[in-house]
Amino acid sequence: MRFFVSVCFMMMVILPFAGNFVLSKGEGDLVTFIPVEQEVERGLEAFLKRSIQDAEDQGADHIVLEINTPGGAVNAADNIAKIIKASDVPITAYVSNRALSAGAYIALNADQIIMEPGALMGSAAIIDQSGNAAGKKAESFWHAAMKSAAELNERDPKYALAMADPDVDLPDYNAPKGELLTLSDQEAVEVGYAEGTAEDRTELLNILNLEEAKISDAEVSIAERIARFVTNPIIIPILLSIGSLGLVLELYSPGFGVPGFMGAGALLLFFFGHMIAGFAGWESLLLLIVGVVLILVEVFIPGFGIFGVLGAVGIVASIILASGQSMQYVLLAVLIAIAVTIGGSYLFIRIFGYRGFFKKIILSDSTKTELGYVSNATRNELIGMEGKAVTPLRPSGIADFGDERMDVVTEGGFLPAGTEVKIVKTNGSRVVVRASK
Repeated sequence: MRFFVSVCFMMMVILPFAGNFVLSKGEGDLVTFIPVEQEVERGLEAFLKRSIQDAEDQGADHIVLEINTPGGAVNAADNIAKIIKASDVPITAYVSNRALSAGAYIALNADQIIMEPGALMGSAAIIDQSGNAAGKKAESFWHAAMKSAAELNERDPKYALAMADPDVDLPDYNAPKGELLTLSDQEAVEVGYAEGTAEDRTELLNILNLEEAKISDAEVSIAERIARFVTNPIIIPILLSIGSLGLVLELYSPGFGVPGFMGAGALLLFFFGHMIAGFAGWESLLLLIVGVVLILVEVFIPGFGIFGVLGAVGIVASIILASGQSMQYVLLAVLIAIAVTIGGSYLFIRIFGYRGFFKKIILSDSTKTELGYVSNATRNELIGMEGKAVTPLRPSGIADFGDERMDVVTEGGFLPAGTEVKIVKTNGSRVVVRASK
């Protein structure tokens, strides 16, 4: 209950800042500048989708994508390309610094490309999440996508392929076999990949014959900044790890403290960011809540693990639905979070022990002798007493010690009846003897 209260409180704090930035409508020709910066990921995709739609709703006559990116996720770049091609408004890609990898693909899908002097475009090999070359299927798709993007505006596709495939040989442009092609601004103009160069917006608008146009800038809202941060493939496993570890450690801590707020905050950021980006709906958050409830039911009402398994499946399914990433990547992120949670919980318990909620449902007491729990008193005063074996000791039997007969055991050997014995050790009801002569 405290978890849900904290989540609701944090959502009330954050949601007021979630509004999108609204552009003011100009008079006459209107040019909307949209920044394409940092890594290409699903958050950028959501921002561009919203910004291009806003520009169209305003009646913009032209859209300029100001590109400065090192590249990023292929799936996000592919979706952005579809958004660009679906727009009825002419779109120019203005490469202000670099358009590498997925950034080059985005630029090629625009109606025309203008580059700032000194800007670069290319180096678009596809890699996996670990930074290694992707598989043959992914490479084949990416090469075809780059070729298609180049042909979209009648550009020679061999240069696009050379950007993505190191096997293409273009020694005249510093891209011999084994190297990826990266075009400078002048080289891009020479091969027909850029329609010109422009020092700044004023020169760019002159090239576009929009010198008198009104200018509006699409800005990233606070909510979209959060979305871009939390949808980054590197951040996702970190948030999931903090979320799961924080909530588990809260069960071992008294009250609702720092671990609980960290865990709830991390999960809230994950779902909130993906909801703003348009990848998660309320159904994924509802599925998360149902999963947590089922796990709590398993804790209080044992159901042979059924409720626990269903709860875990519900939580993982909610994360997959909300993430907007491939199932393989999300499952990898979940496995990382599980490993971090298990390791962190083990260290916490070793150092601090059970101190929170689990202390109420886990029996930690033990019947130690130091606490007064004794099954049989050890009679140390018997040590040294001498008597006689009444029965053969094989090695256990009965011996007579004057006023008392008792069960005894030898140190391992056989002693016949009548043997004189001596008590050498006692431990609870166990009395050890050996022959005294």
